[in-house]
Order: sequence, then C-alpha cells, then structure tokens
Amino acid sequence: MSTSELSESNYRRICFINWALSVPLLLIFSWPYFFLCQLLEIQRFVAFAGAILFALPFMLTILHGHVTMALGVVHRHHYYEWLQGYPFTYGVLFHPMIISTRFRLILFFVSLGVLAAGYLW
Repeated sequence: MSTSELSESNYRRICFINWALSVPLLLIFSWPYFFLCQLLEIQRFVAFAGAILFALPFMLTILHGHVTMALGVVHRHHYYEWLQGYPFTYGVLFHPMIISTRFRLILFFVSLGVLAAGYLW
C-alpha cells in the first residue's frame, strides 16, 4: 500500500464520501420500518424516531465497510484515529463507540422496542 492512501487528503475524501452517503442510506434503510408503522397505525413521531433508530445500524455498517474497502482491514484504524482529532467536524458521526458492533445492535433492538411500544400505545 502506498503512503498516499494513508494521507490526510485521502482521509478527507473518504470522510466526504461517507457524509454524502449517510443521508441516502438512512432513507433507504428507514422506509420499510416507517411503512410497517403505517400499516400498524403507529403515531408518526414514534414511527420517525423508530425508523431512524432502525436505519442507523445498517447505515453505519455500510459506511464502516466503505472505510474498510478504501483502506483495508489493516489500516482502517489509522482513519478512525485521524477522525478523533476532529471530533466536532469530520469525526462527529464516526465516534469510536458508534462504529462498534455492540452499539449498532443496541440501536437495532431499541428500534424494535420502540415499534412494540408504539403498537401497544
């Protein structure tokens, strides 16, 4: 791997691509949950909150995979270390806790809990 792939300009490019993909991915993954909520006649604000919580783990997994494909498994930690230096700009969406599988699973199960609570409410 050449050193240019581990440069700050490449990290910025990966970050901008991830930010550009985040909203479309969020919409793609949230609509099935939202339509299920409409079928079950769940209130809209509960449906929106649950849909976002449902879509986030899938979106974050795809974005994490994009970083892995761009840099490789061995070097992706360099990118996440670089993001920690910019917590309020580039790195706000990609905190180390957010990319963990445990956190993404928690979000998924919370969204199912919101669905159940919305149905029972």
